[in-house]
Amino acid sequence: MENLSFKDLNLSNEVQHAIADMGFEEATPIQSQSIPPILEGNDLIGQAQTGTGKTCAFGIPAIEMIQPQIDTIQVLVLCPTRELAIQSSEELRNVLKYKDGIRILPVYGGQPIDRQILALKKRPQIIIGTPGRVMDHMRRRTIKLENLKMIVLDEADEMLNMGFREDIDTILEKVPEDRQTILFSATMPKEILDITRKYQKDPVHIKVAHKQLTVPSIEQYYLEVKESAKLEVLSRLIDTNDIKLSLVFCNTKKRVDDLTSSLQSRGFSAEALHGDMRQEHRDKVMSQFRKGNFDILIATDVAARGIDVDDVEAVFNYDIPSDEEYYVHRIGRTGRAGRTGKAFTFISGREIYKLRDIQRYTKSTVSLIKPPTINDVEEKKMSNVLNLLKENLGHEGLSKYLSHIERFVNTINSDTEDQDDSFVTSLDVAAALLKMYTEQSGNFPNTVSEIDETSDFDSDSGNDMVRLFINIGSENKIQPKHIIEGLVESSGLPGKMVGSIDIFDRYSFVEVPKEFAAEVLRSMKNHTIKGKRINIEKSTPRKKAGRSSSGFGRNSGTYNTFTGHGGGNGGQGPKRKSGHPGFKAAGGKSYRKDR
Repeated sequence: MENLSFKDLNLSNEVQHAIADMGFEEATPIQSQSIPPILEGNDLIGQAQTGTGKTCAFGIPAIEMIQPQIDTIQVLVLCPTRELAIQSSEELRNVLKYKDGIRILPVYGGQPIDRQILALKKRPQIIIGTPGRVMDHMRRRTIKLENLKMIVLDEADEMLNMGFREDIDTILEKVPEDRQTILFSATMPKEILDITRKYQKDPVHIKVAHKQLTVPSIEQYYLEVKESAKLEVLSRLIDTNDIKLSLVFCNTKKRVDDLTSSLQSRGFSAEALHGDMRQEHRDKVMSQFRKGNFDILIATDVAARGIDVDDVEAVFNYDIPSDEEYYVHRIGRTGRAGRTGKAFTFISGREIYKLRDIQRYTKSTVSLIKPPTINDVEEKKMSNVLNLLKENLGHEGLSKYLSHIERFVNTINSDTEDQDDSFVTSLDVAAALLKMYTEQSGNFPNTVSEIDETSDFDSDSGNDMVRLFINIGSENKIQPKHIIEGLVESSGLPGKMVGSIDIFDRYSFVEVPKEFAAEVLRSMKNHTIKGKRINIEKSTPRKKAGRSSSGFGRNSGTYNTFTGHGGGNGGQGPKRKSGHPGFKAAGGKSYRKDR
């Protein structure tokens, strides 16, 4: 189906005018397919990811069906996060810019409920809120849904992931049976299908393929960068690309705080956003970012849900995301509203396999580029200065500056007239000024050769993985899947992020990403695997192949956790020449992910 023009969607003149003011002409695929059936009164299931225009897909028809003269709640939108509730309400306010008498109110935790109760007395027709706070108001009877015409579940799968199933059921059971039910979700797990069967009537099912980026105007790149060089490479990318507004994603809150401090110390205008911040502060940061009061927002995936700023020029995956869908969510923050955008992903070592998974999932190409050199940064800075000079050359009022330069040159030449080859021209003065400005514009702590080394892959697990010891092994009938299941169940670590697994008779080793190691150690304490209570601790560094005290080389045996096929010599490595407590000759097996 071709994308429709908003003029073809049978919308009111007021909404058409507002959409034109927002800079939109053509509807996105999810909007083209969703708006007509919703306007006709059908229930709908919309399967689409972030960045596809879901808010307007349900918001435009919701606004069109509101009766302004009736001052009761007619539309309820449930969202997983405060940020998404705020963002959605702001976007819909833009849509009803020329519609008189329609009021929208976001309600969410973290804001004083008394303030919301006061706002509810103004009798809004549209409520956008998180399930917990909506339930709170329903118990207080400050939100009454007896006259509700439409309920929308936005990012329903995320609400279920956050534990809102019971609240959603309670709300849906208390709204009128004849209401229209709209559901949007990136994925369709069994729980979502249960909800649609129970609460929707013959829904129209719309799907925008999630394995393909819906914004083709995003240029995607990756850089092979060691951990120690990431900050410098990020700084250089921002400088050389003239990026004015950007998003940087990290996998942990601590990482966000550390990177924000580091960038600020380098003179960048950067702020942090994550779940440990007070809601008032998070709202302030987002408001300032939308206004362009600072240039770089550094965030975690959860905190960034609901960020919808059209002017974001680039997204940086400082840490590669743990899940392919997160990658889509992240880079979908740029390249919006017909603009182009760039996405840069930093990888090291075996993270190349994660990147390949992402490319297969998104059916897109992510191109390898080299980090900018110091010379690239200096050239860009000089180019910027020369462009500013070019703009000023045509201006009047330069004569007094010319006379200053002329006197300066004459003085220099007069003082050095007895020296050979010391004659100075105004061109020399311009070059000296350009050099001064460039050198003062930034510090470059690393040499070019140091940064160029970042293109090398680590041959071992390196700094990005931590090796852990577990006191169970093959004698306990342990297989790799049991260890992976234990890690996933206890710590929430995605199974695809588990590294190599080495299983011996009485114990095993497993590699996990460095940033998850502490959580794995904490959550696995006293955990059981196959009915045996385990002890898990950080292993001492493993020696290189050929020098192992156990006598096993790195090719002692492999196991591909995706195909289930073994490789190597099945773990039957050479027998040790000398005994070692706890090891049996040729008793170890190595299981590695070949991705």
